[in-house]
Amino acid sequence: MFTSDVIRALPKTDLHCHLDGSLRLSTLIELAKEQGVTLPSYTEEGLRELVFKESYRDLPDYLHGFAYTCAVLSSPESIERVAYELGQDCLAEGVCYLEVRFAPQLQVRPGMDVKAVLSAVDRGLDRVRREHEATEGVRTGGEPPFRYGLIACAMRMFTGGFGPYFRDLLAVMDQFPVKEVYGLASLSLARAVVDARDNGGLPIVAFDLAGAEAGHPASDHVDAYAYAHSNFLKKTVHAGEAYGPESIFQAITKLHADRIGHGTHLYSQDQVQADEDPGRYVRKLSEYIADRRILLEVCITSNMQTMPELRRVEDHPFGRMVQERLSVTLCTDNRLISRTTVSNELEQAQKAFNLSPTTVRNVVLHGFKRSFFPGSYREKRDYVRKVIDRYDAVAKAHGLPKVGRGQSEDADI
Repeated sequence: MFTSDVIRALPKTDLHCHLDGSLRLSTLIELAKEQGVTLPSYTEEGLRELVFKESYRDLPDYLHGFAYTCAVLSSPESIERVAYELGQDCLAEGVCYLEVRFAPQLQVRPGMDVKAVLSAVDRGLDRVRREHEATEGVRTGGEPPFRYGLIACAMRMFTGGFGPYFRDLLAVMDQFPVKEVYGLASLSLARAVVDARDNGGLPIVAFDLAGAEAGHPASDHVDAYAYAHSNFLKKTVHAGEAYGPESIFQAITKLHADRIGHGTHLYSQDQVQADEDPGRYVRKLSEYIADRRILLEVCITSNMQTMPELRRVEDHPFGRMVQERLSVTLCTDNRLISRTTVSNELEQAQKAFNLSPTTVRNVVLHGFKRSFFPGSYREKRDYVRKVIDRYDAVAKAHGLPKVGRGQSEDADI
């Protein structure tokens, strides 16, 4: 029923996609040669064998590839090119709405500040948008246009290897408590991205917090998120990826998170320390997330590559999340590092959990409905309506059963 061709034809979102983890291999090699960046191999086959693998030993092994991808994103031109190609790759598999996230401070260097980094990404994706709107499918109203938003990532922690900006901060860390320096870096970024949105006209839609969870709590970044919150910038947080339910709770309560990146350990009772009844704690947290429709940005392949306990797709808690009617959608995390696409994520989930046409439809549409759309609420509703009409037309053309209005969640936009 859900063949690869059908899934690729469906309109989709990718709400959790890291720019520096989603380069084309050919582009990485070309940029490395141009910039004098040393790679362990200069062939795609060699890089797949040595760096960008199908499986990884652990999280550090998974993160190793970012040393090379971040190194070549050293100019506005290279950043714009990578963003443009990412938009093209998304459209090629039916992803018509993209929220790309990245840590602008990683690319900051003399002559390229945070706003310049954000602007370069915007130029690349805007070119994709304009080219797609000129196609017959969009002009005749059959296909939804390509839309996108930028998400700026603050870092829970950093080292000198993170780039010039962070090396400068490390130089003064002996004068302040470490956690204060991390918080100041995040607050500086929050101020810069709000300014770029309000005074630069850039489609910055949200603020994110990435990096190692264990030992680097969200509470260190309260001031940055309070600033984002008070300036109507939406919030998402990497939480429950490498730590337990309490990390998710802290993201929601202390950082005002509208969405959660990953949330994989939502049901991990063995990691609960703050409650004498871990089962009760998990149930209450899960119910709160479900009731408030806090979207979980699920990345199955990425989680399986970094969590040894997930030996099969069926072991992933996504199945339970869907069963308990949480608001979830499927994302890539890193298209290159994880060697995946949204279509692949959806196809493997559908097969592993035997998802019904109704469930598949709801999972896909949750991505559109819970997106941080860079426009007014009315514009978002109009866009989602176009997507729903397109989804149903594709489903009908491929012989999928019609979903009754009593089964779908169309009204929840």
